[in-house]
Amino acid sequence: MADFFTNKNISITGGEGFLGQYLKRILEKKNYKNISIVEHKKYNLVNNKDVQQMYRDQKPDIVFHLAAVVGGIEINQKNPGKFFYENAMMNLQVIHEGYLNNVEKVISTGTVSAYPANSSLPFNEKNIWDGFPENANAPYGIAKRIMHVQSSSYKKQYGFNSILLLLTNLYGPGDNFNPNSSHVIASLIKKFNEAKIKKEKEVIVWGNGKSTRDFCYVEDVARGIVLAAEKYNKSDPINLASGNETSIKEIAEVIKKKIGYEGKITWDENKPSGPKRRVVDINRAKKEFGYQAKTSLEEGIDKTIDWYIGKNLNLDRNTLS
Repeated sequence: MADFFTNKNISITGGEGFLGQYLKRILEKKNYKNISIVEHKKYNLVNNKDVQQMYRDQKPDIVFHLAAVVGGIEINQKNPGKFFYENAMMNLQVIHEGYLNNVEKVISTGTVSAYPANSSLPFNEKNIWDGFPENANAPYGIAKRIMHVQSSSYKKQYGFNSILLLLTNLYGPGDNFNPNSSHVIASLIKKFNEAKIKKEKEVIVWGNGKSTRDFCYVEDVARGIVLAAEKYNKSDPINLASGNETSIKEIAEVIKKKIGYEGKITWDENKPSGPKRRVVDINRAKKEFGYQAKTSLEEGIDKTIDWYIGKNLNLDRNTLS
């Protein structure tokens, strides 16, 4: 199925974002030409009329649905209603209008935040409905989990091909470094780099450092999304992650060393640290379409730091691969 996308119109919601830019590049490297980005300023996917207009304008055969309202722990806690409503509405509408417009396939991206708070480790797709998600991420996670029900229901009733990929914590060059909405790795790179420049004696990091996450280099996940689009056609959700468990403390120490910061790390245990442990089972993705994360954490962090420092020094920014 190597020619799955040939002569197909491809639309990418969230195509202007971090993951979307990598996905677009990978599709272009495969010489797929008919790629349209669903621009947020032109199409508000929370508004059904805009979703309908997007389908009329772009006439896609294949839709990659990456668009989401998302952020780190603090912004999640401040916007539970917004995150639930806007994510749920755009997800429901993109898939439903895709069905009405006879789209061949919708590839949607969800999150491991959809897993139950008490889920056994590593996260396995069969356990996704075994309980309620961790409170801080529940509105976002449930809005994403809804797509499993929708994909399964539309497959049964209409034979509609809609798949859901559950993504882990992504990082890499081009990540969001805004301190109000960034995730762990980008946030720590910014903190340690600024502390080094300002010669600060300490860097304060939220939590106690013991929480663990499955961090995956963004390009690896983008490749996995393309593989799933080509080869996976079941409505059961499927994980895309690194399959490795790393503590926040380990991440902080690696970034501190690579940045060359010589001060100390102070852990603020009064701040939220999110779920205690996260590691993701990727065996189904390996079996179904040969997915494997190729970039080691140290290599990925190196590339991300180089890009971030280069960007801030106005150096060559062409490091996105």
